[in-house]
Amino acid sequence: MSLDAHRAIEAVWRIEGPRIVASLAKMTGDLGQAEDVAQEALAEALVSWPAHGIPANTGAWLTATAKRRAIDAWRRRERLDERHRLLAHDLSEAGEDAWEPIDDDLLRLVFTACHPSLSRESQVALTLRIVGGLTTTEVARMLLVPVATVQARITRAKKTLAAARVPFETPDPSEWRDRLSGVLGVVYLIFTEGYAATTGARWMRPDLADEALRLGRVLSGLLPREPEPHALVALMEFQRSRFASREDAAGEPVLLADQDRSRWDRAQIARGRAALRRADAAASGRARGSYALQAAIAECHSVAAHIDDTDWDGIVVLYEALGRIAPSPVVELNRAVAVSMATGPATALRIVDEIASGGRLNGSPLLPGVRGELLARLGRREEARAEFVRAAGATSNEAQRRVLESKAAALG
Repeated sequence: MSLDAHRAIEAVWRIEGPRIVASLAKMTGDLGQAEDVAQEALAEALVSWPAHGIPANTGAWLTATAKRRAIDAWRRRERLDERHRLLAHDLSEAGEDAWEPIDDDLLRLVFTACHPSLSRESQVALTLRIVGGLTTTEVARMLLVPVATVQARITRAKKTLAAARVPFETPDPSEWRDRLSGVLGVVYLIFTEGYAATTGARWMRPDLADEALRLGRVLSGLLPREPEPHALVALMEFQRSRFASREDAAGEPVLLADQDRSRWDRAQIARGRAALRRADAAASGRARGSYALQAAIAECHSVAAHIDDTDWDGIVVLYEALGRIAPSPVVELNRAVAVSMATGPATALRIVDEIASGGRLNGSPLLPGVRGELLARLGRREEARAEFVRAAGATSNEAQRRVLESKAAALG
């Protein structure tokens, strides 16, 4: 296969894959079949594009090919009713270049993947795989579980949706709140993968982060009286505002302390602050939820002119509140970082060692990376170097690995 064709197939699937699956799921009403025919279309592209050239509209070509595969499958099963004949007719009349994804197809796909018939774990795995376009290996690393576990969850989720005959549609407004927590969770996980990719050569995937932000904005528009969608949008706006300064000209990561804050998107920060105000107004005096607390933490970073001007004491308090309503080892690890800036590395190291004793971040680069920073600040250079080496060995992201190896080398 020609290198250009291979790159084109990889690029179009990475960028348009979730929308293609969403369009096919709308047509077939079956998420499993939608992904199957999409994969068949990719296989056909591997043969056709090198031989006949890359089509002008690659997404349209893949979608049209997949739709034909679906129609062929219906015919083989002798289930071609009037609806299917009309779909086939419309496809042949419209042509490949007429394909345009409907804006809310991805949102329908998210709601379908977060159906109450699925467990929370299955909702997350399925949405990250289908909507986020992540591999099962990437999903497993994000969720800190074995690849086989993720594969089993996704397979089970598809079978459950098919057995329950879950329709591919946005649920009635009365059902939105019941699914909201799951939907918000997976949207933010998709954004997180865009913010700090688990694998690959690049540290960030802006296209993925932007799609998550778009979905978040749609959700906040659908549910204007719910505080957490606004809060999630605020959090993503704040974090997205720093993207231009998080990599240097060569694509190498730039850590928070070294970022040029003049390159932060001030308009996006203003949008984040406005979204956080909307969240607080919608809460009507109730305590902030988890996304609002995280957004408030991100706001503290966004308004500080320099890292030394950051309200670290305030961030520690916010992390303590977050740990009470959404406890997790990652929240505790972030609290430890804030404590190290507010009161010093020794206190923070005790927090990190307590997290390590629980074993819940085993295999993740996060804990040894933070521990290495704290040990280095305490002058325990050899121990710090060993932690950075351990963190580098645990990451699958090449850019992050280079940063960690550089830190270890500087202490050698």
